[in-house]
Amino acid sequence: MKQSLMLATAFAGLAILAAPAFAQTPPPAPPTASHRALAAGYKALTLCSAMFTAREARANRTQASVAAHEFVGIYPELQPLIADLPVETFETEIAVAWDEVAPPRVAQFTPGRGCMIMPTGFVGGMREIKPVPRRASAPPLPTGTATGDAAALEAVVGQAFAGDFGTGAVTTGVVILQDGRIVAERYAPDFGPDIPQRTWSVAKSLAGTVIGAAVQRGEVDPDAPAAIANWQATEDPRRAITLDALMRMSSGLTSDTAGNRTDALYFGGTAVDEQASGWPLIAPVGTRFRYANNDSLLAVMAIAPTFEAHPPHALFDRLGMTHTWAETDWRGNYMMSSQVWTTARDLARFGQLYIQDGVWDGERVLPEGWRARVTTPSGPQPPTGTFGYGATFWLMNREEGVPADAFSANGNRGQYVVIVPSRNVVIVRRGEDPAGQGFNVAAFTRDVLAALN
Repeated sequence: MKQSLMLATAFAGLAILAAPAFAQTPPPAPPTASHRALAAGYKALTLCSAMFTAREARANRTQASVAAHEFVGIYPELQPLIADLPVETFETEIAVAWDEVAPPRVAQFTPGRGCMIMPTGFVGGMREIKPVPRRASAPPLPTGTATGDAAALEAVVGQAFAGDFGTGAVTTGVVILQDGRIVAERYAPDFGPDIPQRTWSVAKSLAGTVIGAAVQRGEVDPDAPAAIANWQATEDPRRAITLDALMRMSSGLTSDTAGNRTDALYFGGTAVDEQASGWPLIAPVGTRFRYANNDSLLAVMAIAPTFEAHPPHALFDRLGMTHTWAETDWRGNYMMSSQVWTTARDLARFGQLYIQDGVWDGERVLPEGWRARVTTPSGPQPPTGTFGYGATFWLMNREEGVPADAFSANGNRGQYVVIVPSRNVVIVRRGEDPAGQGFNVAAFTRDVLAALN
């Protein structure tokens, strides 16, 4: 009996010694300098844009408010780093330290233009960038009572804020237009009608609209090769990429990740004209759908010569989108694949432009037939999912219970502008959805439209 007990004790000791070899996991690798620099750039630019555009809109965002909403549920490699990076706030500048030796990451604000992130390693004062005079205000959108069941509509909007359209989704604002009038509007605490938020990829649809306005003025041919300077060598096959192919995400250019994450451009301080045009072809033009930030950046860069006389903010002001800022990189290239800050009401105006088939205040802003063009799936389509793709807009024609002509501008963290011409309805939903917590915009659209019957 004594020998058995000794053997059992010995085996137990061996098991304890052996267990860590199987149970332990290696400690996480310390963050790289690149990740720390990107996290600091993310923090500096987001704080700058959120707080200073709100100030220019005569509203207020605090650093604590931004931390509670914009810094939650972000890229997992940056999330653990953001909170502990120290911030210095100046009148028109945000600086975020990230290294004991390297200078802080700096984002700078220019009135009318929004913020730009300076390159990693930047040391110096404010860049001399001329402020842009903007239209101070516009007549407010009219309000009215919904044609349908107003109580049911309010209930559906309430469900959006309660999380009923996506577990963990965080709705910050909803505006619904019917027949050009606001029939529902609600905001979460810390947000409101004058608080801009980042559009993320809704900016791509705004970019398509800026391109459409240039086409209407006769300055751009969307079916012509995109005017990208370093593609012009005779031997360069990228000369065949048209502006339309870039708008349809069918350029055939290499994308290293789904969505073609462009962290170095967005937060690292690399300029669009340095990086976006350098990707090689990987597929014949017009044969492969690949959702890519670079395609949108290149489409906007291709029409950049028109911006001296007709910058994007001139179009926004014309539409009464006076709380919309199209931001640039530090070299002045527009970042209209993601870097636009705006309000829910301004996005409602944007949607209404398409309800009115490109006409605003009795004048044609977009070419006749432009709405049909950007909502026609004439290029290759996404291989998965239920949404189709036109030209800078997503198509909801595969969604059961949604009118076949419904289309939308979609962005990360739950930004949506749904446009339903057959119903004269625009649905704007703003969010700060954490990564992996989606909002079911198709279900929300169905329920809103059902209430408006």
